[in-house]
Amino acid sequence: MSCKVSFIGLGVMGYPMAGYISKAGHNVTIYNRTVSKADKWLSEHKGKKADTPAKAADGAEYIFTCVGNDNDLREVTFGDHGIFKAMKKNAIYIDNTTASATIAREIYDYSKKKGFGFLDAPVSGGQAGAENGALTVMIGGDKKHFDKAKDKIECYSKKMKLLGGAGSGQLAKMVNQICIAGLVQGLSEGINFGMKAGLNMEDVIEVISKGAAQSWQMDNRYKTMIADKFDFGFAVDWMRKDLKIALEEAKKNNSLLPVTEIVDKYYGEVQEMGGNRWDTSSLVKRFRKK
Repeated sequence: MSCKVSFIGLGVMGYPMAGYISKAGHNVTIYNRTVSKADKWLSEHKGKKADTPAKAADGAEYIFTCVGNDNDLREVTFGDHGIFKAMKKNAIYIDNTTASATIAREIYDYSKKKGFGFLDAPVSGGQAGAENGALTVMIGGDKKHFDKAKDKIECYSKKMKLLGGAGSGQLAKMVNQICIAGLVQGLSEGINFGMKAGLNMEDVIEVISKGAAQSWQMDNRYKTMIADKFDFGFAVDWMRKDLKIALEEAKKNNSLLPVTEIVDKYYGEVQEMGGNRWDTSSLVKRFRKK
């Protein structure tokens, strides 16, 4: 059944996600800080645009946001022109931003007071996953709201799961990024070692990717890592933002993240090399500085 939906934030991820919701037949109103991006989206998809988040959310049954960080999220929600100025009772707000569990719980508490639903629902799968409508969505919130919203989330996902109360989605995304950091560093070290040893690494990966070393990062990034190309995914700047969130949360729950701390510093070195917008597999570039 067609619903009135608003989507705030048309970045690398949000742009195709909003497109899939429109393709599913929903009446989508978009808002993006850069108006030209909204105009481009409208040239490719059915929908309309608004000039503030509040106007986009006005009358919507489902509101999605996919912005940069906690500060951006606070602006498009609690801000003077934020969606909370127009959120109607019984609407459901789904936030796909990778943000802190703290702000997720803050928004949830506010939603309870105001009578609308809220799900923190960060995504994984990168730009390719978004463009193919095949993202993994980690969700926190109340089951009744999840049950109502899941068919809308399904428009852009291949896997979704309610993982617990408010903030659980964000915490799960932290686990996701912690795991990726270690995987990419291990893959970088392995590729560098093999090349230094004189091995044909394409042949090596072809073999070991069918065994216990296999991972998504190996399958999707080894060729570009060997070729010294890093324009194919999630940017280093964004990964460092995510790892900072995870490291701060680790202090609160007294968990140790020694490998994550090291890899975060390595990503800092990549930034110093000018790799802010390189994808996360650029960790291997550190071995090629000389």
